[in-house]
Amino acid sequence: MQYRSLPETGWGQVQHWDHEIATICANPTPLLSTIIIGMSSAAPIRKNREFDPDTFLATISDGRKSLVVAKKQGIFTQGDAADAVFYIQKGKVRLAVVSTVGKEATIGILGEGNFFGEGSLAGQAVRMGSAVAMTDCQLLRIEKKAMMDALHREHAFSDMFVAYLLARNIRYEEDLVDQLFNSSEKRLARVLLMLAHFGKEGVPETVVPKISQETLAEMIGTTRSRVSFFMNRFRKMGFIQYAGGVEGGLQVHSSLLNVVLHD
Repeated sequence: MQYRSLPETGWGQVQHWDHEIATICANPTPLLSTIIIGMSSAAPIRKNREFDPDTFLATISDGRKSLVVAKKQGIFTQGDAADAVFYIQKGKVRLAVVSTVGKEATIGILGEGNFFGEGSLAGQAVRMGSAVAMTDCQLLRIEKKAMMDALHREHAFSDMFVAYLLARNIRYEEDLVDQLFNSSEKRLARVLLMLAHFGKEGVPETVVPKISQETLAEMIGTTRSRVSFFMNRFRKMGFIQYAGGVEGGLQVHSSLLNVVLHD
């Protein structure tokens, strides 16, 4: 159930575990115990040692700019000119869209090693959504022409970028299936596991500092009150833990997978 039809890209475990979780939710089978064993014993996806995108992107001289973006600062706004692609070197970025009546929806949270704004390469003249820094971020801004030249020039980079886009597209398809067929409780559990880069059994990992319940509600298509109810239930059952402190990070335990697997 891994993305083995794609090259070993190492763009992060989110796509890998997201595919595992979504497949189990949509297609429970008698082999579930075997699947669980496979998930708990699988090793993290390793980065491709033969090609380092950070090193390669650093070689682009014209059209590349390093940016330091403070927490909560906007990177681009819906309707802005789509003239560049961004690469996250450090931090987390929230992608959102706003309807004509002003309703906002979060469509994704990206971390280190992710691209965003790639719609500019497909002919988008303006941004279809907005991007905001959820934490302090270090980004690379690569102008459209420079990115296109790099893709044509370096085949290893273009292969990796295409694999990344395909994995992202599969993720969006699985989000749609999740929205159509799973309860809001399962959708919330799945999102939390994805954000925690689930895969290290028994080791709680920080998700995002102070991620709001409103944002989680937008991501799974429900109300804040329902998210609050389920988050309290998860906490009482020991699936999640609020770290406290200044950052107030949320820790997610692998036991939360029980919610996803439960019918």
